[in-house]
Amino acid sequence: MSAAPQAPTTSRTAADSTRGRWRPAGLNQARITGGFWAPRQQRNGERAIPSGQDQLESAGNLQNLRLAAGIGEGEAIGPVFADSDVYKWLEAVAWEYARHPSDDLLKRQRELTAVVAAAQRDDGYLDSVVQLRYGDEGRYQQLVWSHEHYCAGHLIQAAVAQVRCTGDRGLLDVATKLADHLVASFGEVEDGKIRDVDGHPVIEMALVELYRETGTEAYLDLARWFVEARGHGIIKEHGHEPAYFSDRLPVREQTTVEGHSVRAVYLAAGAADVALETGDTDLLDALKNQFAHMWSTKTYVTGGLGARWEGEAFGDEYELPPDRAYAETCAAIGGIQWAWRMLLATGDAFYADAIERMLYNGFLAGVSLSGAEYFYVNALQLRGSAQPDNGRSPARGRRGWFECACCPPNIMRTFASLDGYLASSSATEIQLHQYAEGEVAAELDNGTVELKVDTEYPWQGAVRVTIQQTTDQPWTLELRIPAWAEGATVDGERVKEGEYARIERTWSAGDTVELQLPLDPRVVGADPRVDAVRDSVAVERGPLVYAVEQIDNTASVDDLHLVPSATISATHRPDLLDGVTVLTARGRAGAGHRDGWPFAPDSTDATGDEVEVTAIPYYAWANREIGAMRVWLPRG
Repeated sequence: MSAAPQAPTTSRTAADSTRGRWRPAGLNQARITGGFWAPRQQRNGERAIPSGQDQLESAGNLQNLRLAAGIGEGEAIGPVFADSDVYKWLEAVAWEYARHPSDDLLKRQRELTAVVAAAQRDDGYLDSVVQLRYGDEGRYQQLVWSHEHYCAGHLIQAAVAQVRCTGDRGLLDVATKLADHLVASFGEVEDGKIRDVDGHPVIEMALVELYRETGTEAYLDLARWFVEARGHGIIKEHGHEPAYFSDRLPVREQTTVEGHSVRAVYLAAGAADVALETGDTDLLDALKNQFAHMWSTKTYVTGGLGARWEGEAFGDEYELPPDRAYAETCAAIGGIQWAWRMLLATGDAFYADAIERMLYNGFLAGVSLSGAEYFYVNALQLRGSAQPDNGRSPARGRRGWFECACCPPNIMRTFASLDGYLASSSATEIQLHQYAEGEVAAELDNGTVELKVDTEYPWQGAVRVTIQQTTDQPWTLELRIPAWAEGATVDGERVKEGEYARIERTWSAGDTVELQLPLDPRVVGADPRVDAVRDSVAVERGPLVYAVEQIDNTASVDDLHLVPSATISATHRPDLLDGVTVLTARGRAGAGHRDGWPFAPDSTDATGDEVEVTAIPYYAWANREIGAMRVWLPRG
């Protein structure tokens, strides 16, 4: 399903070939037209994507491909995975073109596609950095670190998006030629092939998506081989620690995620694709257990994934320090991709809830409100005395690009394809998973159904669904009721949270359904096993996690405590931070004024002056100034 879970324009659709419970919405069948997400998508298309090409030019990524194509002179510039950033950008261009076709986007895509095609070797191999630095003899010699399959995977994803969104087959021809080369090259030694895996998964997802687009079984077979080859000593044979590369245990024997967070969730998403297409219920069950364990023991309250700067990795169970959180933006994106596949496979609202938390918090914090500056790392706390320690530190604020620039184009393609996560369908049902102002269509067994969704979610909890076109046979509308939404109603009747409310009837054009989600602010306590935030609380409202930022508070944020029993007031501020609902509550300050160590045995953090605590949505922090911020506050 690539980063954008859309159906292709060809006769063989991703929906038809997926054996899951639900089918993803087809291309342009789900459209965001306004509300919370529309301006963010607009800025992504108008600012981020054009500036992204400029950044790729400045960083040398595009020059690498030109040199590999025989255009110009020079040496490879940048990291070994430089090509992948170009391909993610091309994927973003494709999905953006599907949203808003333009000659400029088509021209950019075609010009760069021609360069990529010219850089490809006659046998299908393509990796500009390896070609320029090492020549043909350097192929696959350092697959643990070279990212050759990783780059190939992002090329394939971009190619599938391109043909579905524009009809152009130029990049798809490159991708199938490259995939055929991989099929001929990798597998078991006794078959005369290379028994090796890339140090960074993503090829697995890509090959399955190419299979969905082309129907070529060999691509699915190779994806399955790459998944099954993990955990059998290949990485260890190269002299590397396998856990970092998600290679310590076979995928179907893992009980949790470990190692590099982005690698882990990309592999799991690819394994989910394989399970979907092959009907492998044992593999799917293993992935269910892994996701559940990750969510309950290794995920931040923001949906952020990855606790350790060392190795950009998951930590141990409940190792979730807020100030040292790595929570890479790409990990949140990979988590969303994994959860989406699990949602389609199982129909379990738990995964849609996870997508919502990651989208509004772990992902959205990674990009500025203006749309073209980025966080690589998403801490949940920044002390007032913190000093920048490297180019990825949140203390430096969001930046226009990075030397390791995986996150910016990943954000671009996610925004451009966001519509695809809104809805799905089955034979006689339509599911709404994420609530945004827009339109949804689906082809049911008895005909076409079209819906219009009106909502100011997440600021208001009312969601109005209007039937615009229907069939003369009954069908079912399924509305996700978030697990946090206790007291939600559909047409005035209470519905159970954490499930889908089902309304089955024979519909008429003009019929409406009114969903009301309660948005009272709520205080959530930290799991006491998370040592760094024991006896602390966070504040949420709807899908949003909140943070206190120094600019909004007179007392030092480092010294703030929250009185959990106090009333929390919500005020919408259209003039602030693109329009946000601000929360205020009673707290205490002054604990930081104690001097000396150790503290007196009877000292308590509840001392200090009573103050008002002001909180904004976590995603909006660091858009005015860089100062102290925290999500978790000690109890006052």
